[in-house]
Amino acid sequence: MAISLSVVLLLAIILVVLLRGGSIKAGPAVVAVLFGFFLASTGVAPSIQRFLDSIAHTINGISF
Repeated sequence: MAISLSVVLLLAIILVVLLRGGSIKAGPAVVAVLFGFFLASTGVAPSIQRFLDSIAHTINGISF
């Protein structure tokens, strides 16, 4: 839960920066948000969540 909330917050910040910087317009941003919203309700959502969890676990395991 904490990782997914962090990812959502990070993606929201990136989206705001892209909107303010003019790299992405409001229309495509709304489409991207809606795509993510509807993708979360499909059957592929658990697979995406497991993939992101494994990436987070791998990054967490890296020691410098």
